[in-house]
Amino acid sequence: MENEQLVVGFVRGPHGVAGEFKVESASGDYAHIAALKEVTLRHGSDSKKCSVETAEEGCGTLYMKLREINSPEEVRKYNGWELLVDRKYAHPLSKNEWYIEDLKGCSLIWNGSDAAAVTAPAEIVGTITDVLEGGAGYLLEVSISESCTVLADDLKHTSSGKVRKVLIPLTLNHIGNVDVKNKTIQLMHLWILE
Repeated sequence: MENEQLVVGFVRGPHGVAGEFKVESASGDYAHIAALKEVTLRHGSDSKKCSVETAEEGCGTLYMKLREINSPEEVRKYNGWELLVDRKYAHPLSKNEWYIEDLKGCSLIWNGSDAAAVTAPAEIVGTITDVLEGGAGYLLEVSISESCTVLADDLKHTSSGKVRKVLIPLTLNHIGNVDVKNKTIQLMHLWILE
């Protein structure tokens, strides 16, 4: 986990004629990105490690120039690519904040009844497959577990027989304890899976 890279921003088109481009921050904060000396650009399985030549905040965005990119045409090749950095250079987390990559793969657990005590035996209801940005906040995409016994079989599968995926708001009303170290997230209300 220590040397893992995390997404901190996205390339959002050229700025000027020397290969500078606009950066959209994944966290909304630009100060930690402006201090970077090196980034990795990634799109799917393609990646490119680059040295930061300049990075300056301005007009609600960040303008970055990488030593390996020297024209607006080159920038356009990387438009939409992710900017990744080692975990230690990512935006520091506050209470009840997690990196999206840490939430993916966590087991969604149910402790027996709404607002159940954390000490009750837990059943794995599903697995977090992605975190999506919704209109009012983030949503956990959950693939319902085949072995889940607290749901009826028709709630586990789609009409085509595939395992069903559901979206759950990532709010304290719907999600209880998040334990990224043990890869578990507590579900507060079973009805949200219906």
